[in-house]
Amino acid sequence: MPAETNIESHLIEKRVFKPSAEFKRRARISSFAEYERMYRESIARPEKFWAREAKDLVWRKKWDRVLEWKSPFAKWFVGGKLNVSENCLDQHLHTFRRNKAAIIWEGEPGEKRTLTYQQLHREVCRFANVLKRNNVGKGDRVIIYLPTIPEAAVAMLACARIGAVHSVVFGGFSAESIRERISDSGAVALITADGSHRRGAIVQLKNNVDHALSGGTSVKRVIVFRRAGNEIHMEPGRDIWWHRELEYVEANCEPEPLDAEHPLYILYTSGSTGKPKGILHTAGGYLVGIHSTMKYVFDLREDDLYWCTADVGWVTGHSYVVYGPLAAGATTFMYEGAPNWPEPDRFWRMIEENRITILYTAPTAIRAFIRWGDSWVKKHDLSSLRLLGSVGEPINPEAWMWYYNVIGGGRCPIVDTWWQTETGGIMITPLPGAIPTKPGSATLPFFGVDAAVVDAHGAEVGANVGGKLIIRKPWPSMLRTIYGDTERFRKQYWSEYPGEYLTGDGARRDKDGYFWIVGRIDDVLNVAGHRLGTSEIESALVAHAKVAEAAVVGRPDEIKGQAVVAFVTLKGDAKPKAELKTELRDHVGAQIGAIAKPDEVRFAEALPKTRSGKIMRRLLKEIATGQTVSGDITTLEDFSVLAKLREEE
Repeated sequence: MPAETNIESHLIEKRVFKPSAEFKRRARISSFAEYERMYRESIARPEKFWAREAKDLVWRKKWDRVLEWKSPFAKWFVGGKLNVSENCLDQHLHTFRRNKAAIIWEGEPGEKRTLTYQQLHREVCRFANVLKRNNVGKGDRVIIYLPTIPEAAVAMLACARIGAVHSVVFGGFSAESIRERISDSGAVALITADGSHRRGAIVQLKNNVDHALSGGTSVKRVIVFRRAGNEIHMEPGRDIWWHRELEYVEANCEPEPLDAEHPLYILYTSGSTGKPKGILHTAGGYLVGIHSTMKYVFDLREDDLYWCTADVGWVTGHSYVVYGPLAAGATTFMYEGAPNWPEPDRFWRMIEENRITILYTAPTAIRAFIRWGDSWVKKHDLSSLRLLGSVGEPINPEAWMWYYNVIGGGRCPIVDTWWQTETGGIMITPLPGAIPTKPGSATLPFFGVDAAVVDAHGAEVGANVGGKLIIRKPWPSMLRTIYGDTERFRKQYWSEYPGEYLTGDGARRDKDGYFWIVGRIDDVLNVAGHRLGTSEIESALVAHAKVAEAAVVGRPDEIKGQAVVAFVTLKGDAKPKAELKTELRDHVGAQIGAIAKPDEVRFAEALPKTRSGKIMRRLLKEIATGQTVSGDITTLEDFSVLAKLREEE
């Protein structure tokens, strides 16, 4: 294979953190040998392994076959029948969990609510009957456009209860994004709120819905939850109030027994690179997969208060705010607003007040916390935390170390998880009582995940050689198709290496077999014949004592093909001086090599991010190349960031 097609990897991390004896003592999986034994079985005898895991759930009818695989189409638990809502709610009502908190919620203005499993079950049954009353039935598609409030979980579970297929749209998306999803899915109903709270302002959700529906769509009914109390238009014959509809229904609704392959939800990618893809997940395999990861990855205990900070509009919110925790009988914490409202210690205050034990958040949030300074953290007692998690993108080793030492007090294992909307659940991760961790590495594959790093011909590469990350065998929570576009599903994920799933990420494995994600293949830079992953250059920059966050993009260069442009946000006390630019370039050269030195370093007060915390690299590429910023920017959290970056050009 020609060298230029390899993704080069130069950043080597040597620190290793073993699980403490105290953590291992209580862990579900407490030794590396136990992980290895279970992993080997899950790869060699996947049907036996997953059949055993599936027995944790409630099935109305047992499956005939665990797996039917005709690449690229998988069917799991063929012939089995179950209901996801029943598994998240009803099964707990016959146990001590009946009066256990299912959801503890805090709104951005400060209101608090707790719903026990019994109370949540009642609310879901009532709302399921509201859906039925409004002619929503099995197989119908329903758009959910809500903030992260308990009613979002209620709406999702109510759809699952009657066999309707939900498609949650992130509350930061525009009217056009909603309209695209309605058009693609053929949705007949839409569930929204008047508004939501964000950084002290009200986000006009219903107003966005009105714009999305103007000119006619397939939506016949809009159900509106009163959240913010802002004035809205209610279209006669189409729009109805959630609270008024509840007056007409009972609190009993039997869960519909559904085929294991019945669609549970369609979740659309953001569409920043073209038409949004409707990723379809089905009931049985998805629930088995996320229940298993919830149990083992987070090492769940009955007394845990678990907080995944994701918005319900993302797959992380589906799998690890709603379905995973509730199926496992956990208490899931939900928060509506921004992490720095009204002050940058909002997260830490909520952890202290609620005695949260597990925190699962994103590297972008962690880097923002670093930028805001340790003093905000030190105001609060975080001793209740026992486990930390990272999700969304590779975490820089230095951000990992800050998370471990400052938030975890050096005592909490970190589960750095790699997975995607398409995979449904966690795929590569440490198990906290069994697998030693290395800052920046997602470590080893979860059970049943046959992951490999390969070259252009599909041959597995050696240790510390970069390549493309693929999954070689089907897994229960995998996507089943792209809704309405089987050909795109086949071409995008399964055509490059027939029968094997192409993740779209570049990676390497070290000598211990640990996986290191080096970034999206699309973001790999071609610098003078060297293919460099952006995440390694960003990690080198963040390792500098004065840097809080960095984003690296490429711009065309006549000599080198692409030049490296680094956008850097400094820590509070650092000054953006010309000498520091040279210092940072040299620092990257020392950490990775001269080839990776940024050609240009730009200081920025902040980086352009979506409300979920993802850096909008597309905008940075356009700024770096002097282009006019184009395309949809409605998901941008703070428009002033973009304006300041333009001023500094």
